[in-house]
Amino acid sequence: MNKTIKLASPLQFNSIVDGPGIRMVLWCQGCLMKCPGCHNPETHDVNGGKECYIEDIILAMNANANHHDGITLSGGDPFLQPEECKYIADYAKKDIGLNVWAYCGMTFEELIEDPAKLELLKSCDVLVDGRFMKNLRDSSLAFRGSTNQRIIDVQASLKKGKVVLYRKD
Repeated sequence: MNKTIKLASPLQFNSIVDGPGIRMVLWCQGCLMKCPGCHNPETHDVNGGKECYIEDIILAMNANANHHDGITLSGGDPFLQPEECKYIADYAKKDIGLNVWAYCGMTFEELIEDPAKLELLKSCDVLVDGRFMKNLRDSSLAFRGSTNQRIIDVQASLKKGKVVLYRKD
C-alpha cells in the first residue's frame, strides 16, 4: 500500500490523557476551526506536517498493540482526512482489537451530514466533539478541555439517531 496521511508528528505511544487506559495517538495535520487557546496550534496549518505512509503507521501499531488499550485520532482534525483515518481506525478495531476515540471541533450533528465524515465516525467508539472554548476551559475535566465539549458514545448514538453521552463502566 502506498497511501499516505498527513501527520503533525509520528504516532505517539503511552498517552494517558487522550482517552481511557494507555493509548496510541495519531496527531493529524490540519484544522479549519483554529480555536483560540487550542493546546495544539501547530497542527492547524493544512499545508504543514509530514506525509506518512499508512502502512508504516500500521506496522508501528502492530509492534505496540500489546501495551495499549486503544488509539485516539486527534490533531488537528482527523475528519479532514476521513478515508485515511477510517482505514487506520478499522485496522485498529478489527485487526488489533483496540477501541477508537476521535476528537473533532465539529459536532456529531455536523459530522453525520457529510458522507465521508460519517463513514469515519462509524469506525469510532467515542467522539469528543465541539470547539474548544477558552472561556469555558476547565482543567478538571477528563478527556476534554472546555465544558461545551461532549464525550459521545458513537455506536449508541448512531443506533438511536441522537447523541448518547459516553459513560465509563
